[in-house]
Amino acid sequence: MGKLEIKAYAKINLGLDVVRRLENGYHEVKMVMQTVGIYDVLTFEQTSGGIVISTDSGELPTDENNLIYKAARLMIERYNIGGGVRIHLEKHIPIAAGMAGGSTDAAATLKGMNELYQLGCTQQELMEIGVTIGADVPYCVMGGTALAEGIGEKLTALAPAPDCYLLVAKPDINVSTKYVYEHLDAEGVKHHPDIDGMVAAIEAGSLHGVLERMENVLETVTIPAHPIIEQIKHRMEELGALNSLMSGSGPTVFGVFDEREKAQEAYEVIGKERLAKQLFVTQFC
Repeated sequence: MGKLEIKAYAKINLGLDVVRRLENGYHEVKMVMQTVGIYDVLTFEQTSGGIVISTDSGELPTDENNLIYKAARLMIERYNIGGGVRIHLEKHIPIAAGMAGGSTDAAATLKGMNELYQLGCTQQELMEIGVTIGADVPYCVMGGTALAEGIGEKLTALAPAPDCYLLVAKPDINVSTKYVYEHLDAEGVKHHPDIDGMVAAIEAGSLHGVLERMENVLETVTIPAHPIIEQIKHRMEELGALNSLMSGSGPTVFGVFDEREKAQEAYEVIGKERLAKQLFVTQFC
């Protein structure tokens, strides 16, 4: 029986705009997505039948409520796979953190099943399957730097974002994406991030151009509910971050630094001050 290992990378949003609420209850978004060097590790093993999920995290289900399970079942049913799979998840990406942890694990499962059973699916085909699991899954299949539109499934690959160092901090709270979008007054958003300008800055290789356009409209909902997010943002900037932002629906905050040493020093201070439960120094990938 075959066996393989795949890394599932986390994402942050360098910019996130909500254009409008759609009639079906979803929201039309426009955002710049970026993978970072924080990843889960999924190990896949062929079996004679069934789907078995295990994980080192006590916070996640291992039944059909896990997106890994859903993705594996989708591939087995879609391609009439005769065998099964045993998948172990080594969890590092913060949970319920605005970093697409569940979506990237699902994306890795699509890739893993494709490789394990030699299905020959293209990246585009896996992305099309992924959108039936969740709006972030197609991006997680693709990775890198991308413009996401529609409900997040319309993707345009961009040039790699300019090099920098990141401090990623997840406070000891969980945030429901559903709650944030339900409480966002999409029509009442008075200021929209300059996503087109950010795309142009990325294409021009201008880190300054990216930094001055870093905005996330979901902060208007999540920060009033969880002021610790604003506190972490300000602390990062006091410690040398060129800018800081909440990722996705939160509560994770990332700060952008021009030197690894500065990011590492901020890591030490914020760790001692216990502002965050999980901290990482990383880069774009």
